[in-house]
Amino acid sequence: MRFPPAFLDEIRARLPVSEVVGRRVKLKKQGREFAGLSPFNAEKTPSFFVNDQKGFYHCFSSGKHGDVFDFLMETEGASFGEAVERLAAMAGLPLPQETPEAAAKEQRRRTLFEVMALAAKHFEDTLQSRLGARARGYLADRELGAATQKRFGLGYAAGERFHLKEALGKQGVSVEDMVEAGLLIAGEDIPVPFDRFRDRVMFPITDMKGRIVAFGGRALEKDVPAKYLNSPETTLFHKGSLLYNGFSARAAAQKGARVIAVEGYVDVIAMSEAGFGATVAPLGTALTEEQLQLLWRMSDEPLLLFDGDKAGRRAAHRAIDLALPHLKAGRSLAFAALPEGQDPDDLIRRSGPDAMAEVLTQARPLAAELWARESEAASLDTPERRAALEGRLTEVANLIADETVRKHYRQDLLGRFNALVNPQDRTRPQGRRQGWTEGWQPGRRAPAGPPPLAAREIAKSALARGPMAALPRNEALLLFCLINHPFLLDEACEELASLPLANPEADRLRRLLLEAHMEGLDPQALSDRLGQADVDALTRRVKALANPRHDWPSYPDTAPADVKLWWHQRVALHRKAHTLSRELKEAERSLGDDPSEANFAWLRDVRERLSALDGTEALVEGFGASSGRASARSV
Repeated sequence: MRFPPAFLDEIRARLPVSEVVGRRVKLKKQGREFAGLSPFNAEKTPSFFVNDQKGFYHCFSSGKHGDVFDFLMETEGASFGEAVERLAAMAGLPLPQETPEAAAKEQRRRTLFEVMALAAKHFEDTLQSRLGARARGYLADRELGAATQKRFGLGYAAGERFHLKEALGKQGVSVEDMVEAGLLIAGEDIPVPFDRFRDRVMFPITDMKGRIVAFGGRALEKDVPAKYLNSPETTLFHKGSLLYNGFSARAAAQKGARVIAVEGYVDVIAMSEAGFGATVAPLGTALTEEQLQLLWRMSDEPLLLFDGDKAGRRAAHRAIDLALPHLKAGRSLAFAALPEGQDPDDLIRRSGPDAMAEVLTQARPLAAELWARESEAASLDTPERRAALEGRLTEVANLIADETVRKHYRQDLLGRFNALVNPQDRTRPQGRRQGWTEGWQPGRRAPAGPPPLAAREIAKSALARGPMAALPRNEALLLFCLINHPFLLDEACEELASLPLANPEADRLRRLLLEAHMEGLDPQALSDRLGQADVDALTRRVKALANPRHDWPSYPDTAPADVKLWWHQRVALHRKAHTLSRELKEAERSLGDDPSEANFAWLRDVRERLSALDGTEALVEGFGASSGRASARSV
């Protein structure tokens, strides 16, 4: 459902951020703000602040920032729609109904949820009755006892053709509702609809809100056409967009459990009972794109655990192809494989949870799994075949949409390729030393005299000097401007909190300014805070980098209108420079690993773009006039 902006604003107006956050975090009033321990990181000193007046929270320890909707999504893994629904209920607001048709459809869905809940209760009761003795025996053989059966809502569908139909009919459920919920099989050539699930152990499937929307049934007889049978696609159930145990796994993931995807329902239950609570499974099909997105909403790097057979490897390979176009910085997959011929349930029952933990510790990142797939069957005995593998690696890397991730994958895969076809290169020292120790052998010193160009380039780079080597001038200017014009914090607080700063000392001063602002300090109190012994030297370093002639807008006597124009321009340039600086470090690393002409050219190009950016100024008509300067100046 799409929510009108006015409706979202009404929720924000009715629910102070401190009220929503306070249900999870113990908050203490500090001036105009509330402070508490971060819900995202373990800490002893509060670094988490809430500002009801501005409607946001900010966590200094993790950098997370947002409103009431963001807080529920970050702390509980809720989707935006779920967050809106829950907060609307807290605020006492009914959800907007866009049209009468939409209202009728939603009411129909609620009716079907009730039907599914009744069916689940019937299956549970049947499992515990005389009719369920054989099913209980099957579950006992899989070491799924009564407590586990209750925890996962397991049940049994009796073998009679109309057992469920008659039971629900007595409770007032219509045949039409049972058919629409996928519980009965009906059709033009079927005069009397009958139960879809018969003589099967039943596994209820929930949506991400914990509501039962479908069932998976495991046959007890060996000669049935389908060992596992799922509900059909219905108004409530779309199997490609849900995960078995997804609701419970999301809650476990929010408490720190590792998200693991396995292949079967019993495997999920065995893993969960063994202490791996954030385990899920696709619903009888290969992993889909929507299910992959669900996994990424729970974890930045979920682990896919496949059976130790050919089918398991094929499933891993399909998952790689599915994931590649969607990889982003910090978002990937890990892969683990079980011993040949075993599934998770087998391994845990035979060897215990520790054996499973050992398998998980050997998980490989996606890049390593991709290399293994591409190289394991490759033939390298001729130049043409080596060229074919190299071309294939480039093609695979090009499937990645994110430019930065694609570049790193290309480097990683081709690096592995070069090590494979030129194994002698592995005797050389790796990394930044390689460019100036050609011919190095174990036991020999590096050649005397100055290193060649590659090493000199690296030696003077920020990569070698480190982030503490210098306080970047632009970072200092932005902070200097805020010290002299604290009024900017009223409208630039969020912008400052999210600003990328490379230098730890600049970040320290940024945090101090934000904390002072949240505490409501006036300019004099802020000045006193900056004059304290532990930050006075840092404040003086910042001031020393400003030039009264060129950086006059950052000085105290500048008119607010000119300050704002200058601030927005410098922030925009800073963000562009930050992006280029990150690319510069990658170019420097590449040059250190491979001092080729191409990497030299890349490094020079990035430096030229950075140099050009340093001189970028925007002409703004009227800039400086408010401060008594020329009517048209550069910002």
